[in-house]
Amino acid sequence: MNTYFLSVLLGIVEGLTEFLPVSSTAHLRIAEALLRIDMADSYWKMYTIVIQLGAILALCLLFMGRIVEFIRTFPRGENGNKNILNHPVSLTLIAFAFTSGPALLLKKMISKNLESLHVMAMALLIGGIVMWLVDAWTVRRDAGTSDIEEMNLPQAIWIGLCQTLSAVFPGTSRSMSTIAAGQIAGLTRSTALEFSFLISIPTMIAATFYDLWKEVLHPAAPEAGEVLIPLVMNQERWIVLAIGFVVSFIVALGVVEWFLQWVRKHGLVLFAIYRILLAILLLTLGSRFIGR
Repeated sequence: MNTYFLSVLLGIVEGLTEFLPVSSTAHLRIAEALLRIDMADSYWKMYTIVIQLGAILALCLLFMGRIVEFIRTFPRGENGNKNILNHPVSLTLIAFAFTSGPALLLKKMISKNLESLHVMAMALLIGGIVMWLVDAWTVRRDAGTSDIEEMNLPQAIWIGLCQTLSAVFPGTSRSMSTIAAGQIAGLTRSTALEFSFLISIPTMIAATFYDLWKEVLHPAAPEAGEVLIPLVMNQERWIVLAIGFVVSFIVALGVVEWFLQWVRKHGLVLFAIYRILLAILLLTLGSRFIGR
């Protein structure tokens, strides 16, 4: 199949799934396997990370007003009752730090799990059940935090740590882990969703540029007894990468607003059911059609 067309398909998959709590990583890996793309190839590993930045930039565009407002009011907050530790900007960066630290320490496990269909299927299944139970539980109680301006430091740390699960166990979904963690910590569904979007911005930007540096820009260097060989990028590879990036950006623009409206009205049950059904399908038929 033409690599440019492959990139369009993968860009659509990424744009559709990045912000839905169904795991864009798992869907990209499944799509790559079905399209017979070598999942161990360093270029496609890098590609999978980089096109996520296209979707993140779409989110930045849609939330630009909110982001600018947070920056403008730093560090005192909109009502003048915040400080440098509990302002939304600080909480976002703190949550990111509590995600990236453990993720860097566990990068070998993360790399190994990215190649395991079984890990992804189990993460989809367990995550779907957890999301369903948490969403049903929070509907029956009054959440104490209905706005990001009301969040505190322990809530941000908790959500950041839970986001690590999505990196260690692909299929968990960054969106699912942070929304569910926020709801458990006392955030309303819409507030948990908004904070999930906010912390995805530094998280995915950092992941993208780290992977680019490691695979493309970094000179050969020993790591754990091995030699890292820089990825060779030719014109075709850059074009394929750009196509996936642009397509994911355009598709994500249309998905985010729809997702916000759907979750506010209907909750997360539909996505939990989808995750569970997909996991069962992968566990029963996945090895036959996709591989291990």
